[in-house]
Amino acid sequence: MDQEINVSDTSGDGNPKESSPFINSSDADKSQQYDGKNMALFEEEMDTSPMVSSLLSSLANYSNLPTGSKEHEEAENNEEGARPSKKPIKAPQLGTLMGVYLPCIQNIFGVILFLRMTWMVGVGGVFGSFVIVFMCCSTTMLTAISMSAIATNGVVPAGGSYYMISRSLGPEFGGAVGICFYLGTTFAGAMYILGCIEILLIYIIPQAAIFKIEGLEGQEAELALLNNMRVYGTIVLSFMVLVVFVGVRYVNKLALVFLACVILSIVAVYAGVIKTAIDPPVFPVCVLGNRTLLSKGYDVCAKVVEIDNETVTTKLWRTFCDSETLNATCDEYFTDNNVTEVQGIPGVSSGILAENLFGNYLEKGMFLEKRGLASVVNTDNPPTSANRYVLADITSFFTLLVGIYFPSVTGIMAGSNRSGDLRDAQKSIPIGTIAAITTTSIVYMSTVVLFGACIEGVVLRDKFGEGVNGNLVIGTLAWPSPWVIVFGSFFSTCGAGLQSLTGAPRLLQAISRDGIIPFLRVFGHGKANGEPTWALLLTACICEIGIIIASLDAVAPILSMFFLMCYMFVNLACALQTLLRTPNWRPRFKFYHWALSFLGMSLCLSLMFICSWYYAIIAMGIATCIYKYIEFCGAEKEWGDGIRGISLSAARFALMRLEEGPPHTKNWRPQILVLVSVDEEQNVEQPRLLSLANQLKAGKGLTIVGTSVQGTFLDNYTEAQRADQSLRKLMETEKVKGFSQVVISSNLRDGTSHLIQVGGLGGLKHNTVLVSWPRNWKQPEYHQQFRNFIEVVRETTVASLALLVPKNISSYPSNGERFTEGHIDVWWIVHDGGMLMLLPFLLRQHKVWRKCKMRIFTVAQMDDNSIQMKKDLITFLYHLRIEAAVEVVEMHDGDISAYTYEKTLVMEQRSQILKQMHLTKNEKEREIQSITDSSRGSIRRKNPSASRSRHSVDEAASVAEQPEDESVAVSNPKQVQLIHSKNAAAPTSPTSPTSPAAPAGGAATWTDNTGAEKGKSSLAANPDLFNMKPEWENLSQVDVRRMHTAMRLNEVIIKKSKEAKLVLLNMPGPPKNRVGNENYMEFLEVLTEGLNRVLLVRGGGREVITIYS
Repeated sequence: MDQEINVSDTSGDGNPKESSPFINSSDADKSQQYDGKNMALFEEEMDTSPMVSSLLSSLANYSNLPTGSKEHEEAENNEEGARPSKKPIKAPQLGTLMGVYLPCIQNIFGVILFLRMTWMVGVGGVFGSFVIVFMCCSTTMLTAISMSAIATNGVVPAGGSYYMISRSLGPEFGGAVGICFYLGTTFAGAMYILGCIEILLIYIIPQAAIFKIEGLEGQEAELALLNNMRVYGTIVLSFMVLVVFVGVRYVNKLALVFLACVILSIVAVYAGVIKTAIDPPVFPVCVLGNRTLLSKGYDVCAKVVEIDNETVTTKLWRTFCDSETLNATCDEYFTDNNVTEVQGIPGVSSGILAENLFGNYLEKGMFLEKRGLASVVNTDNPPTSANRYVLADITSFFTLLVGIYFPSVTGIMAGSNRSGDLRDAQKSIPIGTIAAITTTSIVYMSTVVLFGACIEGVVLRDKFGEGVNGNLVIGTLAWPSPWVIVFGSFFSTCGAGLQSLTGAPRLLQAISRDGIIPFLRVFGHGKANGEPTWALLLTACICEIGIIIASLDAVAPILSMFFLMCYMFVNLACALQTLLRTPNWRPRFKFYHWALSFLGMSLCLSLMFICSWYYAIIAMGIATCIYKYIEFCGAEKEWGDGIRGISLSAARFALMRLEEGPPHTKNWRPQILVLVSVDEEQNVEQPRLLSLANQLKAGKGLTIVGTSVQGTFLDNYTEAQRADQSLRKLMETEKVKGFSQVVISSNLRDGTSHLIQVGGLGGLKHNTVLVSWPRNWKQPEYHQQFRNFIEVVRETTVASLALLVPKNISSYPSNGERFTEGHIDVWWIVHDGGMLMLLPFLLRQHKVWRKCKMRIFTVAQMDDNSIQMKKDLITFLYHLRIEAAVEVVEMHDGDISAYTYEKTLVMEQRSQILKQMHLTKNEKEREIQSITDSSRGSIRRKNPSASRSRHSVDEAASVAEQPEDESVAVSNPKQVQLIHSKNAAAPTSPTSPTSPAAPAGGAATWTDNTGAEKGKSSLAANPDLFNMKPEWENLSQVDVRRMHTAMRLNEVIIKKSKEAKLVLLNMPGPPKNRVGNENYMEFLEVLTEGLNRVLLVRGGGREVITIYS
């Protein structure tokens, strides 16, 4: 049922692929396609692109055969004898009339027209019924226009409406609507079977009832009728399933007979209407007062009759009185009112139309009363002998009539379902479907008026013809005999039921073979000839549910829901394709407009809730569940559908809006660029980086996972593709929702730089870079790796991006692990815009870190009031709505130890050796230039005391947002007191928001040559330094101080946070000159030594957290 366009290319599971927009020729033909030498210019393309001549020939030879009942019939015929040699397949030959128009007519005219139309006109009135018919017919007409546009937009393979919707709206909507359409068709089968049984048991052979209705009243009689329907319905369903199972050829051969029955019945009704104008038939209805009497309760319509001048009581008298005598005690209403005989069918020229113009809605158990007749009712006494009158069997209201009537306009998809059989589907489907709807709409609207003009109101409201000798009411109007309608409608409902049971399993088979709903795959299998056996079984079971409901009036609204939902999505598909202006949307059918589609969709939605609001909610719930199920579990399908088009348009709109400006602090969230490296096999070396990224994404936002491949684009494109696949696979494993990006560059350093520069799109760019700490950076072979790392730090600083550097990334937890207890410790030394506060909060949203508690440590200086600092910090966290324990750490004065000098010496010696080993010519020139620049700077700085005070202010400015080139970010200001004179400016409190920023020129570089001067000027402050070893004298005092800071801070952190699950720490800024790269790494190594999991954090220079709502 779902044959695809490119017939030559099928996937492993038997499902044809949709990769090619054209029909590809087979490989066997390819060798002969390009024998000519006059196309030598295009030789390179010949393996992948077909020549125009071969493409056109394959298009001309394309035969679009159905996978429907036709093949099953042929397969069955083949099974009967020896299997013949494979015959050449004929192209489908059905035209518009036989292929679309007549099947639609047969499907649209159905059980409701014969069994409920007259009752609907009687209860709703001609005016109300006409409104219902017009609404329903308009809905189907608008849907047909939308369907015609979709059907003529390219070749429609067999699969019909499901195929059209799924390919226009995507697998999620396609599956949901496909299941709705399937359920609608299945319940339609149940409705037709119930209609068939109703005709059989009430109008043809009432004696066949297993549960006898005679003598029963009210609820008992109703229950007996329903039980009869259930028993006979199950028997008929079993028989029909058997017929369909044995072979659909019987259904196909009988289809014309059933169609003839429908047309004959409708012609008989029109003939009867014409006859009433000339010679109205005699169908008397007996009325007592104004109440209609049961025809089986009387022989003549009179209380008494004169026989041989003697007054004799009638059967009607005996029904209402306790004896046959004239002085018997009778029913009060019978005594007070006269008996009148009313003509049941007064005829089209009688003027009865005016009386039937408006509705007469009844409650269950009410009498069917004739308008305009006098009636004497004693209101004090309750009504008696109710079983003698014709009563309303259900409470009726306008919306109920809509739900019951709507199934009689369904069936418009019959033509599109046969799309595989048609000679020219694009021409036949629009013309045939619209012509069929026009015909049926005219018939329905005219019958509403004609029934109201010909038939008496009480007869119209008599659903089962109890007042007209048990005749089918529409049959009383027909000519030449009521039996024409009775048998015609019986056979047509049988045929419609069989067709539903034939079509529904094939629809389910098509859905299951598409593979979009995994649990339905079993229903894709069938007999050897493709007959959907399992699908037929499921259809029979669902159909049995409808038969157990047993009431035609209760089943009709159920299938109305499913069909309305299906039609609604057809309209939505057309409207979307039109509004999105998809390049592929070029229908041949030009008489459509998106406004018509939206009107049709609105009508469908309105009718759903008008019919039954609770059924509508249930149907939508089923569709939503299927949609979400396909979304989560279904197969990935790319069908070029309209929903993808909407996604693109919405994404474009949102991106354009994002361009308007940077996000407000309240909306700031880490949009992370994860920089990973890949090995020679293009596998990711640090998979735990993605785990950490996932754990941080409690704040949602964007994630880009990027890597660079060394080489040129032309030579290394396949490696880049492999790396991209590897990234995607790992992202799927780690459940990281985002995008992968691979850059090919001549060296990895530039590749990483390109990723930082061009990652993201428009306003949706990364604001945070996540990169792993370089492993084994001290070893000579990893020298380039850590240089690249420091360049990343510099580039993020210049670009004002936040930077996260996890150290010991392999020890970080995977997404499957859970910490049942522990702490996340934040060491807040420099205010970086609040990143240090925000990250633990985000981490704790994830189940890995949820049980961990947050602790914040800050460092107090000598002159600080640590108690006040703690109070201020608690208040600050309260306003931020962050729960954390607070501790202020006091670091006492201490001398710079000999160990510090030794460590600094070893560091500088190693960096000199590394430089000599690895410097290239260009790098040497760069180094010489940077040293020259430093020397010039030292010459300019004549005043060491000014330099000293500048440096003091620089190190004290720990809270203000620091300039990005500040190099002493982690320096604890108390060291300033140790090295510099006591008269230097007092350091500012870390929590003070008004600390002055350091002047740009005041920041020292990591290898500043003025260090010696500073060292000498600081000797007075620290007399112990006079005992230095000779080799210590040449050390940069700035480096010594920094090493001292790192070591003292590391001691305190280890003391407090040794057992913490994670330590977050301010990351100091990089050296301005590349000379100090090794020293910078060494300081960071010393700072984090002995800690298991450390996350170094560097802010992006803007506030990311706010106390305001």
